[in-house]
Amino acid sequence: MKILRQTYAVLELNIRNLRERLTASAVCIASIAAVVAVLIAVLAMSAGMMKMARASGRADRAIVLRSGAATELTSRLDRDAVATILDAPGIKRDAAGAPIASAETLALIQLTKRDGTDASVPMRGVDRNAMQLRPEIRIVEGRLFRAGVNEVIVGRRAHDEYASLGVGDQVRTQGAVWTVAGIFESNGDAHESELMTNNDTLAGAMRRVSDVQAVTVLLESPAALEPFQRALASHAALSVDAVPEPAYFAQQSGGVAGLLSMLAYAVGAIMAAGAVAGALNTMYSAVSARATEIAVLRAVGFGGTTVVVSVLVEALLLALTGALLGAALVWLLLDGQTVSTAAGSTVAMSRAFSLDVSSALALTGIQWAVIIGLIGGLFPAIRAARLPVAAALSGE
Repeated sequence: MKILRQTYAVLELNIRNLRERLTASAVCIASIAAVVAVLIAVLAMSAGMMKMARASGRADRAIVLRSGAATELTSRLDRDAVATILDAPGIKRDAAGAPIASAETLALIQLTKRDGTDASVPMRGVDRNAMQLRPEIRIVEGRLFRAGVNEVIVGRRAHDEYASLGVGDQVRTQGAVWTVAGIFESNGDAHESELMTNNDTLAGAMRRVSDVQAVTVLLESPAALEPFQRALASHAALSVDAVPEPAYFAQQSGGVAGLLSMLAYAVGAIMAAGAVAGALNTMYSAVSARATEIAVLRAVGFGGTTVVVSVLVEALLLALTGALLGAALVWLLLDGQTVSTAAGSTVAMSRAFSLDVSSALALTGIQWAVIIGLIGGLFPAIRAARLPVAAALSGE
C-alpha cells in the first residue's frame, strides 16, 4: 500500500508539471496518434473487404467453374456443360420445376470514377431466374432490365463510385450502348459493384453466344452441396469445380485483404519505431528536467520502484491519449467511407467496399500504443531510479 500511495503522489506531481514540457508531450502524443491512425486505417480496408466477402456468399448457393479456374473471368463453360450442370441433383427448383440457377457471363467495361480516374468494372449477364436465385437484390430506383433490350441495372456502390450511372443514363461499351434501367442494393455485397443485364443480350453484344463463364445454383440446402459435387464429378466429359459461395468470395478477397494486413503492420512497425524514439526523447527530457525533484523524493524516503512506476505510468498515459486520439480521428473521418480496389486500373476488376473501423481494430491500435509507451518509458524510468541523490541535489 505504501508503494501505491507513493506512486500516486509522484504521478500527481508529474501531471501537474506537464505544462513545463507540454510541447515535447504533445509531439509524443501526436506521433503515437499517427501510428495508431495509419494502422487502423489500413486494417479497416482489410476488414471492410472481408466484410463485403462475407455478405456476398450464402451456404446454400454454389458457383460452378471450369476445373482449375480461380475466378469467373478465367472460366469457360459450353452450353452442353451448362445443361448437364442444371440437370444435376441437389439444385432447388421453382414452382414450374425449373432449376433456380443462372448461367452467367462476366465482361469488364471501362468507366470513369467521380474523381476522374478510370477503372474496369464488371458487367454481369444473368438468366431469368437470377432474381429468385439472389433474393437479396432489391431494385431501389427505376426498374429491372428487359430481356432482348440493351438495358442494365447498376449496383448502389457502382452508382456512387462512378459518373453517369443514374437511371436513364447511357453506358457505352465496345460494340453496344446500354441504358441504365434501375439501381439495386444487395446488402453491401460484391454484386453492388457491378452492372447487370440479361445474359443472352450481353453474350450477343460480346459475340460470345456459344459459352458462358460460370453457373450459380441455389441448392436445396447446404447439405446438398456434397451430393451435387459428386454428381458433377461422375460425368467423365465434364471438367468443373462446384465451390460454395462463401468460400469463393473469401478466396477472391482473402489475398488482397491479407496483403493489406501485412502492409498495415509493416508500415505501423516503421512508424512505431519513430514513435518509440519520440517517447524515449520525451521521457528522458522529463527525467533530466526533474532530476533535482526526483532526488528530493528519494531523499525523503520514496523508493526507486515508486519512481520507475510513476515514469512508466506517465509514458502510458501519453501513449493512451495518442491512441484514443488516433482511433477517434480514423473513426470520425473514415468509418463507412467507400473505397475501391484497382483504383485507376484499366486491367484489374474493381470492387467497391466500405471501410470498417471496429472496436476490435481500435483495441489493436491501443495495444500497439501501450507497447510503444512501455518501451519509451522503461529506460528513462530506470535512469530516474538510478540517479545518484547527492549528485542530483548538488546539480551535478
